[in-house]
Amino acid sequence: MDAAEFRKRGKEMVDYVADYLEKIEKRQVFPDVEPGYLRPLIADCAPQDPESFEDVFKDIEKIIMPGVTHWHSPYFFAYFPAASSFPALLADMLCGGIGCVGFSWAASPACTELETVMLDWLGKMINLPEEFLAGKDGQGGGVIQGSASEATLIALLAARTKTIRQVQSEKPELTEAEIMGRLVAYASDQAHSSVERAALIGAVKIKTVPSDDTFTVCGSALKKVLDEDTAAGLIPFFFCATLGTTSCCSFDKLLELGPICNKENIWMHIDAAYAGSAFICPEFRHLLNGVEFADSFNFNPHKWLLVNFDCSAMWVKKRSDLIGAFKLEPLYLQHHHQESVVISDTGSSLWLQHWQIPLGRRFRSLKLWFVLRMYGVKGLQEHIRKHVRLSHQFEHLVLQDERFEICAEVILGLVCFRLKGSNELNEALLKSINDAKKIHLVPCHLREKFVLRFAICSRTVESTHIKFAWQHISQLATDLLKTWEQNHHQQ
Repeated sequence: MDAAEFRKRGKEMVDYVADYLEKIEKRQVFPDVEPGYLRPLIADCAPQDPESFEDVFKDIEKIIMPGVTHWHSPYFFAYFPAASSFPALLADMLCGGIGCVGFSWAASPACTELETVMLDWLGKMINLPEEFLAGKDGQGGGVIQGSASEATLIALLAARTKTIRQVQSEKPELTEAEIMGRLVAYASDQAHSSVERAALIGAVKIKTVPSDDTFTVCGSALKKVLDEDTAAGLIPFFFCATLGTTSCCSFDKLLELGPICNKENIWMHIDAAYAGSAFICPEFRHLLNGVEFADSFNFNPHKWLLVNFDCSAMWVKKRSDLIGAFKLEPLYLQHHHQESVVISDTGSSLWLQHWQIPLGRRFRSLKLWFVLRMYGVKGLQEHIRKHVRLSHQFEHLVLQDERFEICAEVILGLVCFRLKGSNELNEALLKSINDAKKIHLVPCHLREKFVLRFAICSRTVESTHIKFAWQHISQLATDLLKTWEQNHHQQ
């Protein structure tokens, strides 16, 4: 394919994607395929001779689309939103076209510098404390990770290195292995599984801190666990607080937890993967109060800020903590501007290769730059507010039906609800909803209860889609309860 054909085919692909997104609600939200559906539809091995673009293009609808779950459908209410917008898609095209691998400042100065500035823009939008911004001479700063899971892992590994060095300076007789064996990380029993996974990769113990009746962790619960472990000779070193838990969007009490972590010299990382985008709205910013006590903070613009995956924003107060843990500098990565990009003696905000797991990085900040400029803060605030309004609309519909109950406070765009009754009944309801394939939901467990999650996800979702979803759920519940009653009488 030469440049002339690329122009032609590129326009066709843009039309195809625009048509796909414009007409997505006509597609069935969840596919009708079984595992292994795709292999029989394609050849056993790659073709020896080139095929035409037409042949490849034809197979998109024939082979790929039948197996796609349409995340951007207004009938998709599962997980959390996966952000997407036309400006972000255009920026992704440009990112692919430039195709740089930004592993150092010299490898692509614009890639590194735009990322640093965009994370400052974003930090200012959510009113992050000044220490988290790179600015011209700050000690902190932001970086784009691939996911919140990566951000948590990076924070945990940096905390581990920092603690080992501190303990060794105080007790030189202890080996690194002895210290590692005593390190303990902590997170809420509601925290995302990626926190446990980070501890697994980091080869440290992790303990869950019990949450209260509102599924949040408070200071007294953390203090109790810390006191027990310290008395047993363990070394608490890392706590991951969650703002907007995956199950029910609950918020850990930062104002209680932060001072404890600071006093005990424990790294506090805040995972606000979904909820963080809402902090651009002044009415939700109070949910971030206490961030000033944290060492690192992360949220995903690729969930709720119209920037398509992957774009996970992470900030640290002291970038020297990250650079100290990950910095390796072989000769082939050094360049003649090495010294001039050092902003302070704590390390440069432009050495982003030392802030992440992979060496290479894509030009992801282009997506932020396009979206923030083309929507503006006000446009993005309206997007968040619309989703929150729609979640309260759904909550209101649930509350009007006495057969159902709401299982957690509705704060942002997630409603947790269920039929009053057994877990088996609710499992059957979810199965009938997802088998019908008109809308898509996923469940969670809140304590012993099996609960249905209804997340406002699509950029194009409207009030009519919420009403349709509720009428559909309500009708399926009616049909299910009749069947259950008949079975009950027969027994």
